[in-house]
Amino acid sequence: MRTNVERFFHSLHTLRIVVVGDVMLDRYLFGQVARISPEAPVPVHRIEKTERRLGGAANVAANLRGLGCPVHLISAVGDDSAADEFREVLRANDIDDSGILTDSELQTTTKTRVIGVQQQMLRIDQERIQDISERTVSRICEQVAKEVEKGCAALVISDYGKGICTELLCQKVIQIGRDAQVPVLVDPKQADWSRYRNATLVTPNLKELSEACGTTLANHEREVKEAALALMKKSGVQQVAVTRSAKGILWVDNESHSFQHPALAREVYDVSGAGDTVVAVLAAAIGAQLPRRFALHLANCAAGVVVGKVGTYAISQSELAVSLSDNIHQDAVVLKLSELAQVVKAWREAGDTIVFTNGCFDLIHRGHLTYLEAAAELGDHLIVGVNSDASIRRLKGSLRPIVSEADRAYHLAALRAVDAVVVFDDDTPYELIREIRPDVLVKGGDYSPDDVVGKEFAGRVQIIPFVDGYSTTKLITTITSRNKGVH
Repeated sequence: MRTNVERFFHSLHTLRIVVVGDVMLDRYLFGQVARISPEAPVPVHRIEKTERRLGGAANVAANLRGLGCPVHLISAVGDDSAADEFREVLRANDIDDSGILTDSELQTTTKTRVIGVQQQMLRIDQERIQDISERTVSRICEQVAKEVEKGCAALVISDYGKGICTELLCQKVIQIGRDAQVPVLVDPKQADWSRYRNATLVTPNLKELSEACGTTLANHEREVKEAALALMKKSGVQQVAVTRSAKGILWVDNESHSFQHPALAREVYDVSGAGDTVVAVLAAAIGAQLPRRFALHLANCAAGVVVGKVGTYAISQSELAVSLSDNIHQDAVVLKLSELAQVVKAWREAGDTIVFTNGCFDLIHRGHLTYLEAAAELGDHLIVGVNSDASIRRLKGSLRPIVSEADRAYHLAALRAVDAVVVFDDDTPYELIREIRPDVLVKGGDYSPDDVVGKEFAGRVQIIPFVDGYSTTKLITTITSRNKGVH
């Protein structure tokens, strides 16, 4: 996982992403409520602070810019004062406003939220919902084509149902992406997904998926997956990632493969704009050609940050880095072989590179840590096979191991380099390797490639030199000699 984290952050400044869709200006009036009005039975809100934020597709762009991605936002606004204000906020967020077209037939959507002590009390919407003209569609698509031609890692269509994302526009933008072999992600608000036909990935929440299906879905993985598959078949979208609130995100592809990642939020204050953050992070991860499972992990970490904020919020690169650091060991677990087989299957379906190594790991020391970190760098997931207590006694005598198999497995699972641990009882990991069939089989420097057990089941064998001066035997000898000295 660490390799993917490094790849992601190193690539962000090169990931140019184009965002198209409905934009809006969000105003926030923060204050205190301490009394009821004598004029009517309503609370009196005393404003202490006002903020202006970006909404809709503009919030998607703000999230991408916060991550460090070069982003180009394309949309249309009205010829009104709110549009001028919107452009100011764009520039304040370091987002170029040259892709924002003016259409006198439109009204710039503005949402004003009244917040009292972190509680939203009232929302006032100023908008006129109407489809843009074919002329405006053509102007927007010309911009998209021009920006894609310059080179981009991904296209995002952010549909808030305000009239920008007509069926004609969606199909033209998706075709531009397909012609350029650029992934197209859609955050949907329409019940008819036919307008998103051929999109690479659609990212509904459970409510949006239910509306598209014409029924109320229970938040059960099987039911959600079946609904997503049915919609994909009906609408022609390639993949779906469903945000399921506290249950995280379920990713379903057109081959019936699915990947579920749990939610990571600690406290939920406001879910406004969480979908914008999810589609932005997924666009960056897909643009960086990272594994789908890791993309979900990124998106959940990011969503866990923004739902802890009040109002629409654009995550920063540093906030995501901290969240990733806090949750980096989430998937590092001790598994039975049957459980590991299912995990390996999912990793392999996602196109991930699987690395395997094994050992006793009795009294873990610096040499072990250096070795495991080097092994982890060779792929996306590192699996460590650990000799059982009985196995070690047969190999090393009745006085070993010093540390029990349960504790050794626990220690390994806690390391940032390790994604899964499995205990095996045989003298060699031959059967384990035959089951896993890793892409990379790693052994220490005292082996030659021809001597490695299970090499015929691996894509390749990699020998990693030991760090001089470190060994469990040496540690035991040192401890024993010191104890003799004490007595």
